[in-house]
Amino acid sequence: MHQQLPRRILGLDPGLRLTGWGVIESHGNHLTYVAHGTVKVNTKQDLDLRLKDLFEGLSEVVRDFKPDEAAVEETFLNKNPSTTLKLGLARGVVMVAPTIFGVRVGEYSANHVKKTVVGAGHADKEQVKTMVKYLLPTCGEMTFDEADALAVAICHAHTLQTQQKWMKAS
Repeated sequence: MHQQLPRRILGLDPGLRLTGWGVIESHGNHLTYVAHGTVKVNTKQDLDLRLKDLFEGLSEVVRDFKPDEAAVEETFLNKNPSTTLKLGLARGVVMVAPTIFGVRVGEYSANHVKKTVVGAGHADKEQVKTMVKYLLPTCGEMTFDEADALAVAICHAHTLQTQQKWMKAS
């Protein structure tokens, strides 16, 4: 019988000031907390330097935790087009950093992440954080950005599990 290996998943919540990250391991239906944190960039710097710092911070996370896969939340549209564009640039960096290390990146809408983790697509940040703590009881305290990143990783693990079940059934 083929033994399924644990998959290490890096979840990412992109931002231009703070980018949350969270690492879990998925082994079948079992999830294990590994680590979480935030990449902070100096908002007083020009945009190019902020993006460079974001890339370097995320590259360090990928080198340190060696994920098998990564997942990122899709960007929502702001009322301010300039803010949306800048967040899109940050999201691009967030997607490229793991890819440079050979790690594929999945994308999920915020509603899909919330529905997967909380059961409701319009859950608030506090509900997401509470559910992440419930699903990963050893994770300790975290910011909303870190909770969102762990939620994205959980969503990716669940999606992979569902895809594997469908593949076995067909």
